[in-house]
Amino acid sequence: MKMVVAVIKHFRLDYVKDALSQAGIQGMTLTEVKGFGRQKGHIEIYRGSSYEVRFIPKLKLEIAVPDGRLEEVVKIIQESAFTGEIGDGKIFIYDLKDVVRIRTGEHGEEAL
Repeated sequence: MKMVVAVIKHFRLDYVKDALSQAGIQGMTLTEVKGFGRQKGHIEIYRGSSYEVRFIPKLKLEIAVPDGRLEEVVKIIQESAFTGEIGDGKIFIYDLKDVVRIRTGEHGEEAL
């Protein structure tokens, strides 16, 4: 099993969520985060005053997937989060040792 963590732009969430749902992915965790990469923030103007935004708001999706669906899920996220502009995000993939469904005590892929 793998844990797929994707950091994406806010306005791409519905595209990603819908594409994953159509592929049969049933669950994900969503967290609002802030950070920066190559874009290093930007300048905004509020009520005539400019200020530097160093941390850009993004969304972090966490999705546990069986090994056999990893490439499919990564491709779906990559295609549906893509805008072609700087700051589209990143996808991180971690090994997932185990999963336990609290209600039933199921382990592994059965708990997904």
